[in-house]
Amino acid sequence: MNFIKEKWKGLLMRLAISIPSVLLGKKFPIIGGPVFAILIGMVLTMFIKNKEPYEPGIKYTSKKILQYAVVLLGFGMNLEVVMETGKQSLPIIICTISTSLIIAYLLHRKLDMPEKISTLIGVGSSICGGSAIAATAPVIDANEEEVAQSISVIFLFNVLAALIFPSLGALLGFSTTSGEAFGVFAGTAVNDTSSVTAAASTWDSIYQLGSRTLDKAVTVKLTRTLAIIPITLFLAFRRARKAEMENGNNIPLKQVFPFFILFFIGASIITTVATSAGVSPEFFLPFKELSKFFIIMAMAAIGFNTDIVKLVRSGGKPILLGMSCWIGITAVTLTLQHFMHIW
Repeated sequence: MNFIKEKWKGLLMRLAISIPSVLLGKKFPIIGGPVFAILIGMVLTMFIKNKEPYEPGIKYTSKKILQYAVVLLGFGMNLEVVMETGKQSLPIIICTISTSLIIAYLLHRKLDMPEKISTLIGVGSSICGGSAIAATAPVIDANEEEVAQSISVIFLFNVLAALIFPSLGALLGFSTTSGEAFGVFAGTAVNDTSSVTAAASTWDSIYQLGSRTLDKAVTVKLTRTLAIIPITLFLAFRRARKAEMENGNNIPLKQVFPFFILFFIGASIITTVATSAGVSPEFFLPFKELSKFFIIMAMAAIGFNTDIVKLVRSGGKPILLGMSCWIGITAVTLTLQHFMHIW
C-alpha cells in the first residue's frame, strides 16, 4: 500500500508520457518510442516547478523498470536459432564491438570526456543501442542526464544509418538478388533494432526480396545482443575493483553485480527450451512488447530528470565520440565482409 501511495504520481506521469511515445514510435519507427519519450519528458519538466511528488515514482521507473525491461528482452532470444544462423557473423560482431569500445576508451582519454558517457556511447554503438544502454546504466551507476545524452547520440547515427546505408550498399555492389550481404551489414553496423529493421526493410522493398534481408539482419542483431552479458559482467567487476583501489576497502561484489542479467539469461534459456519443445515463438511476443514499453517508460523518467539546456551545451564531444564509433564500426564490418567473401 505504501508503494502505491509513494509512487503513483510518478508512475502515472510516466504512463502519460509513454503511451503517446509508443504511438509516435510506431508512426515514425526510424526515430522510435524511447527517443520520443526522452524528448517529451525533457519538454514537460520545464513546465513543472515542484517535482517532489513525482520523484519516488520517477526514481523507481528509471532504475527498476529499466532492469525489468532488460530481463523481458531475454524472451526474444532463442539461443539455438541465434547461434546456428548468427555464427557466420560472429567474427564481425566481435571485431566491431572491440573497435567501438577501444575508440570510446581512447577518445575518453584524449577528449577528457566523462567516463560513464563514453562507456554508454561505446556500448550502445557496438551492441544494441538503447537496450545496451539500459542494461549498462545501472551497472556503472550512470545518472539520467548521462543516459539521455547517450541515447540522443545513438539516435542521431541510427537515423543516418537507416537513411544512408541502402544507398551505400548499392554503391559498394552488394548483391541485389540475395539479402545476405546487406543483412549482415545492417545487423552489424546499425545499432538499434528499429533502425536495423528500417534499413533492411528498405533493401528488401527496393529489390523485391520479400523479407530475406530483414530476417538475416534481425538474426545478426540478436547475436550482437548476447554481448550484453559479458560486457555488463566485466563492467561490474571493473567497478568493484576500481572502488577497492580508490577507497582501499573491499567492495562486496554483490553490491555492483548485475543480477538482472542472470534473469535475462534465464529468460533466454526458457525461450530456447520452450520453442524446442514446440511452443510457438509468437507466445513470447507479449513479453518482447512489454520490454519495449518498459524501456519507453524508463526513458520518459530519464527525460523528465534531464536539463535540456545543459544537454545541448555539452553535446559536442559525445557526438564526436558517437560519430567516431559509428565510422569505425562501419569500416570494420565492410572490411571483414569483403575478406570473408560475403560481398
